[in-house]
Amino acid sequence: MDTYRLWVPITPRFRDTDAMGHVNNAVYLTYFEIARTAYWTAMTGDADYQRVPFILAHTTLDFRSPALVREALEVGIRVDRIGTKSFGCAYRIEEATTRRLVCEGRSVQAIFDYETNRTYPVPDALRAAIRAYEGRPDL
Repeated sequence: MDTYRLWVPITPRFRDTDAMGHVNNAVYLTYFEIARTAYWTAMTGDADYQRVPFILAHTTLDFRSPALVREALEVGIRVDRIGTKSFGCAYRIEEATTRRLVCEGRSVQAIFDYETNRTYPVPDALRAAIRAYEGRPDL
């Protein structure tokens, strides 16, 4: 599956770079987080991120080419898996003009109750909302 549901523009800041002028490796996870926030807001219409019923459980990241502070980037995000108590997101960061692949990654979000400090099954309403937003009833 090569399509991403949402693309989010990113303008790297000087503080995002390392001594070589490249976007620092740790910053890409922040770019993923920006994309997750935008995805949630677009899907639910709710910008109150304190109502998000999940926590980040796992991330992976594969670097493909360096990005520089002067480059405009875009982060593609999609939900590519819904499990019993979690769902997975796939990410793709590209340089905005040339579409050069900068990095790819994945994250797993566990559905979480902050009052009981426990995971719980993905609610049917959330499962349906993700499927509808993705346009994929097979998720």
